[in-house]
Amino acid sequence: KTYLFQQGKFLIALWILIAICIVYYFGALQGKAASDIIIILFCSILGILGSYSVAWFGIRINTVANSRAAFSSLSGNPMNIVNICLRSGMSVGLLLVSIELFFMIIILAYIPKELVGPCFIGFAIGESLGASALRICGGIFTKIADIGSDLMKIVFHLPEDDPKNPGVIADCTGDNAGDSVGPTADGFETYGVTGVALVTFLALALASNPEMGGKLIVWIFAMRIFMIITSLISYFVNDMISKAVFSGKKEFNFEHPLTNLVWITSIVAIAITFAASYYLLGDLTDPYTNLWWALAVIISCGTIAGAVIPEFTKVFTSTSSRHCEETVNASKQGGASLNILSGFVAGNFSAFWEGLTIMILMFIAYFVSKNPSVMALMPPEFTFAAPVFAFGLVAFGFLGMGPVTIAVDSFGPVSDNAQSIYELSLIESRPDTKDVVKKEYGIAPDFELAKHYLESGDGAGNTFKATAKPVLIGTAVVGATTMVFGIIILLEHLFGNVIAKLSLVQPEIILGLIMGGCVIYWFTGASTQAVTTGAYQAVVYIKKNINLDKAEASIEDSKKVVQICTQYAQKGMINIFIVIFFMCLALAFFNPYFFIGYLIGIAFFGLFQAIFMANAGGCWD
Repeated sequence: KTYLFQQGKFLIALWILIAICIVYYFGALQGKAASDIIIILFCSILGILGSYSVAWFGIRINTVANSRAAFSSLSGNPMNIVNICLRSGMSVGLLLVSIELFFMIIILAYIPKELVGPCFIGFAIGESLGASALRICGGIFTKIADIGSDLMKIVFHLPEDDPKNPGVIADCTGDNAGDSVGPTADGFETYGVTGVALVTFLALALASNPEMGGKLIVWIFAMRIFMIITSLISYFVNDMISKAVFSGKKEFNFEHPLTNLVWITSIVAIAITFAASYYLLGDLTDPYTNLWWALAVIISCGTIAGAVIPEFTKVFTSTSSRHCEETVNASKQGGASLNILSGFVAGNFSAFWEGLTIMILMFIAYFVSKNPSVMALMPPEFTFAAPVFAFGLVAFGFLGMGPVTIAVDSFGPVSDNAQSIYELSLIESRPDTKDVVKKEYGIAPDFELAKHYLESGDGAGNTFKATAKPVLIGTAVVGATTMVFGIIILLEHLFGNVIAKLSLVQPEIILGLIMGGCVIYWFTGASTQAVTTGAYQAVVYIKKNINLDKAEASIEDSKKVVQICTQYAQKGMINIFIVIFFMCLALAFFNPYFFIGYLIGIAFFGLFQAIFMANAGGCWD
């Protein structure tokens, strides 16, 4: 609560900055009425509130699930732990998609048609703002707390999650802030912005064919509704299979039920995509007769990516993977130096293989987009845009199993904190524990077995926490590409002869691409610096105040560590936000072609840097 209240105040300050820009753009530059600007501002608030409320719900559900999963470990039935962690994640994923869909349908159906476009943009800006603050700030927070807590284990030779360590509570808060709040808000934003990018693109590209544009927008929203149904069906099917296969077993790989869920969802989503596309678009006449299956194939490229990318990620981050074993062995023989190098090896190779996977699936989508039915959608002057529309649908397909992606991602912080709560509870030190649990619940607890199950759950959680990141990263990048080409089409409408100026022989484009790459590395440095500075302050405080004679740290000390983490995470976030935000504004004014190169550079450099860091971190974790 302390963390989220603080973030809420921070978001209000950021929104005021954005609101000034919106008022200036729509009021001073476009001359819209005050009532119209108020509606657009309201939609931007809806976007922020959506990200914030979903994040709040996620952290609340996860906190409840943490303690339930910790207690269920005493039952001796490991399937109980998996079920609790997965059920909490599914509830977050389904709520996220439902709220997003509800807001977007309200804007589309009830806001005056001349305001729908600006309101969608306002909504997308709002949710991007909420997600950037909660994702970046949460990520910095969790790493400050993690490093602060772990360094104390080394300095004072403390066991994992020792109650004496004031950094442990901050670490638990950080797991929720970075691995629950962050991805939830990020998923909400990615889901919405990808939809807005596609709708905007269709509105611009099919301005001369509004009937077909309308049909495709209805089809897109229908697919989003089926996404919820698909995830629910898949969850219950997987639940039945898991009970039949794993129930009663004392030992099994915790990753298997999660892997099964991802693949079942992917297969069911593809089947429903084809059926729904045939129902909605199968009655179209020439030249659109093949459109239903062509679009279904393109979306399915994204849906299958949602299952294939996690498989590649597991090669580098699973507790049973060769790369993880190599990192462990390197640490035993070569200490920190070889450990770090082994993690770099895993991260770099993962960026290659996952980048290659995304490229192959986008190539298939490009190949299918050459179908005459897809080409016929585009006006003669925009035939080049058919593959771009296909790339946007691939990003849309990435999210075809959105609730399940969020569910397996949320599994991580729940299983991680369940282990921490078990240790913090000091349950083993109570002499009457076994008698009370036996009397009240009919269970004879085995503490060593319970800890083993929680360790296994934490390992599976770390793996799937890592698998969800590249899916969200890939979606954001491919969706951003669609939005960039929306800008290109807008410029073509305004100025004409724009496509010729987007050649790689144009110096503005090349300079923009280099600038985009520069900013990604500045961002990496700034976020790492924020973690280093905050962790240093946390370590200094804990060293000065830790009392090894007490059974547990005082609440005041734990709160102070949380405060240090929040303070430095927000300082880092403000620094990053101001630079990225004003650079985006400044470069757009500087030159539109340079700006397009800059956006594409950020997308592609960012894709590989993000996958590298996410998977190297997942391997070490």
